Amino acid sequence: MFQHLREDVQTILRKDPAARSLAEVLTYAGFWALFYHRIAHKLYGRGWFFPARVVSQWSRFLTNIEIHPGATIGRRFFMDHGAGIVIGETAVVGDDVLMYHQVTLGGTSLEKTKRHPTVNNNVLLGMGAKVLGNITVGEGARIGANAVVTHDVPPNTSVVGVPGRILVQDGLHISQRTTAQVMDQALGNADPMGEIIRRALKEIEAVKCRLDLVEEEQHPDQILRALDTVWDKIPEKPLSEIFDEMCADHWEPCPEENLSGGGI
Repeated sequence: MFQHLREDVQTILRKDPAARSLAEVLTYAGFWALFYHRIAHKLYGRGWFFPARVVSQWSRFLTNIEIHPGATIGRRFFMDHGAGIVIGETAVVGDDVLMYHQVTLGGTSLEKTKRHPTVNNNVLLGMGAKVLGNITVGEGARIGANAVVTHDVPPNTSVVGVPGRILVQDGLHISQRTTAQVMDQALGNADPMGEIIRRALKEIEAVKCRLDLVEEEQHPDQILRALDTVWDKIPEKPLSEIFDEMCADHWEPCPEENLSGGGI
């Protein structure tokens, strides 16, 4: 226990430039949340579920950080600021993980099985990130602020957005890779609005290409020459003659028939 406490203090001093002394570290909510969690986890592991819950809820009251007693936490885990963090019962957090405030390691199932994420070593979870379900975040991954991740994250990748998409993998921006890899096809389909926009852009590009071809085939000069040819074929007639031809078959009223009822 005391060895873990020493490691926790050293981790905070190393990872938080605002921490200047042991006295300051002892005021950190994340430090005390981790301290109480280790006690609650010991009780939980021995089957003393209610006392474990009491300790965890007391810790939540003091620190505004909720860690279920059943969650497995590795060494040198640091919760910077810490407010609003929630870690579920079956979550697993590896060593040297850095987590900012309002992060959720949540479940997506009501079954009493492994339903929370597994976060491997050296992962950074940005503020407000939501990692949901029985998924695995690979070693060295970086989850951006407010990202929502519902599928496995490969090692050494940076994930951003809603839903989470890979931005950087193995040190290369995704646009520099040979294939525009998104986390997987299922995750890509989880963004219907994005899919609609992508399809609309493709259709607009296709229509533009077709218009370019039509404009090449039907140059304005060609259209004008065609109109001149058609106009030349129209015979020139006086306006009165054209009007008489238009009215030649027109019905003319007969007053006599109308008076006798024959024109009705």
